[in-house]
Amino acid sequence: MITAAQLKLLINRIAIYDDAIAYKELFLLYHAKLISFSSSITKSKESAEEVISDVFLKLWIKRSSLTRVSNFHLYIYIITKNLSINYLLKQKRETTFSFDHAVVEFKSCYQDPEESLISAEMIQRLQIAIQALPPKCQLIFKLVKEDGLKYKDVAELLNLSHKTVENQMTIALKKISMSMPFGVPKTSLN
Repeated sequence: MITAAQLKLLINRIAIYDDAIAYKELFLLYHAKLISFSSSITKSKESAEEVISDVFLKLWIKRSSLTRVSNFHLYIYIITKNLSINYLLKQKRETTFSFDHAVVEFKSCYQDPEESLISAEMIQRLQIAIQALPPKCQLIFKLVKEDGLKYKDVAELLNLSHKTVENQMTIALKKISMSMPFGVPKTSLN
């Protein structure tokens, strides 16, 4: 994960120096996450690819104003949300969009050797538990836990209250923990 200082430096290189290498780094940093987010709205990976191309084209065109953006992480997600919804409207697939119908894909977040020791069965149980969550709850969980957005950013992105995001995360964590048997098997004491 990139630090806030590194992200700011990357954005400054793009905005001030028209640095194409920095732009490519930014693209690589956000591309997969934004494809996943846009796919949850458009319900199509191909449509999401098209939307994300437009997102990065828009960023390049408006690159000189990027230094004025106070929270770039939220800014790029809002652009993605807006362009995804606009894409749907333009394609006349739906006239309205509700995050209640979002389709969310989860990827494993285990990267170091210690974390990768979790069995495939546990990962499968976790994914089943996440997929059993209501769609809006899944989306909020993914944005917070996988994409690293803060609760207030998710609330702003999805036009929800901060408390709603907190409640949805509480529900998600409770339901996931209830479906994950982490305890030691019970034995009878005779």
